[in-house]
Amino acid sequence: MGNLVAIVGRPNVGKSTLFNRLTESRQAIVDETSGTTRDRQYGKVEWGGQEFSLVDTGGWVINSDDIFEEEINKQVHIAIEEADVILFVVDVMNGLTDLDQSVANILRRTTKPILLVSNKADNFNLHAQSAEFYALGLGDPVNISAINGSGTGDLLDDIISKFTKKEEEEVLEEIPRIAIVGRPNAGKSSFVNALLGEDRNIVTNIAGTTRDSIYTRFDKFNMDFYLVDTAGIRKKGKVEEGLEYYSVIRSIRAIENSDVCVLMLDATQGIESQDLNIFSLIQKNRKGLVVCINKWDLVENKEQIVIKTFENAIRNRLAPFTDFPIIFASALTKQRILKVLETAKEVYARRKTKIPTHKLNEVMLPIIENTPPPSNKGKYVKIKYVTQIPHTQVPTFVFFCNLPQWVKDPYKRFLENRIRDHWDLSGTPINIIIREK
Repeated sequence: MGNLVAIVGRPNVGKSTLFNRLTESRQAIVDETSGTTRDRQYGKVEWGGQEFSLVDTGGWVINSDDIFEEEINKQVHIAIEEADVILFVVDVMNGLTDLDQSVANILRRTTKPILLVSNKADNFNLHAQSAEFYALGLGDPVNISAINGSGTGDLLDDIISKFTKKEEEEVLEEIPRIAIVGRPNAGKSSFVNALLGEDRNIVTNIAGTTRDSIYTRFDKFNMDFYLVDTAGIRKKGKVEEGLEYYSVIRSIRAIENSDVCVLMLDATQGIESQDLNIFSLIQKNRKGLVVCINKWDLVENKEQIVIKTFENAIRNRLAPFTDFPIIFASALTKQRILKVLETAKEVYARRKTKIPTHKLNEVMLPIIENTPPPSNKGKYVKIKYVTQIPHTQVPTFVFFCNLPQWVKDPYKRFLENRIRDHWDLSGTPINIIIREK
């Protein structure tokens, strides 16, 4: 179970810059005007042989100029509820503000480990100024400069030292772990309840986790799998459910701990940005995917043509990855909910697909010959051989060629799509690696 670290603080203290520095990405759109972080901030950090997830709550502020104390306080409450370690960022050049005080007041009440990060300490004179942050009552400020990276190594050491060893759950490896994810109100809870039915005794919770168990062993209808709890199902949080970002941070947990995700969409709503965020989390984590269109009972017109257009619309929104099953279901009338599970199990099995090398070459080499990678500055790429690497998380194919650096993403997608044309890998991501012969 991975650790989750959340960054909190008022706007413009450099949360996004710190996020980018730690995840070594440039994925936030950082702009001088206040509150312009647009990307849902989620990334992975590796340090000292440990990996953790980092979430920047700054990406959640809706409007820039009228950032209310309560908006920020909400985020802080969510971070306290969900994260394992909290980074509270303050700005040493601006000094202590009322808003910092109000965040600190909330943070002082939690037992979760908190690191007070004094950012923009670009030189030693500023380090001395950070002493005023002792007034927040949250321990020693850690001086860093997110812009030039000074102090971030020490900060990472501090973060890792705060992780507590979690008791590992006894989870059997060979049983698929399925997560039901989606926006609030897409019908996740009713779906899960429809599955579990009234006979709750078929559900065994695994002991050994302090926080509501993550996995529910489900053994019914000749199926055996773990349902990964999105924590909102049995435990309504202190923060009202309607909060968009609340569901994202919960989904992160569920997705990371699953093999296959069932993305619930509301038939009456269409796809919104929130769905795309959750979809891209599933992609980033390389998990299997089944899309389930819930509340299908509420849709009047169910002719094939409508279903087709609906499906195409969804695949278009989620392109370039379009090879996944879509199932129309209704948790309310229990229509096709078992089909969703069966499909998830099929996707799980496909993640373990092994294609014999001779078959791969037999099919792929002629295709590559007909449509070779585009030549670059008169250099021709020759792909000679393809094989699948055994024992990987998702099917991974290596193409050996003379000039791997010239094979770009569009061609890799072409190769991926041709593999999908010939083998059923619906719902599972696949990796394409191009190597020198």
